[in-house]
Parts: sequence; structure tokens; C-alpha cells
Amino acid sequence: MSRVCSICGKGANAGNSRSHALNISKRVFRPNIHKTTVEIDGKVVNAYVCTKCMKGSKKDK
Repeated sequence: MSRVCSICGKGANAGNSRSHALNISKRVFRPNIHKTTVEIDGKVVNAYVCTKCMKGSKKDK
């Protein structure tokens, strides 16, 4: 499964996980991606889209 939004290109970001004792370990922040049917360039296709873009497309209609 693709982990990149087809509309905005949002992907994973790296960061740190901090414990209560302030120990550091690397972690990944991934976008909330769902497979949906969207219209891109006048064509209806199945694509992986982040929920922020899904919310924005509902406001446009």
C-alpha cells in the first residue's frame, strides 16, 4: 500500500519518541491515508488520499 497522498504528496515524517525519563528513540509519523474514488484531471480513479484532502474536497462541493 502506498503511504503517500495522491493529491498533496504528503508522506512520512521522522521524529523522536520521548519517554518520561527523556530517553530518545526514532519514530515515524505517517499520514492518515485511505483508498477512495476521486476525480483527478477529469477522470474518476481509485487513489490513496489523506483525510485532510478528503475533508477539503467535501468542502469544495
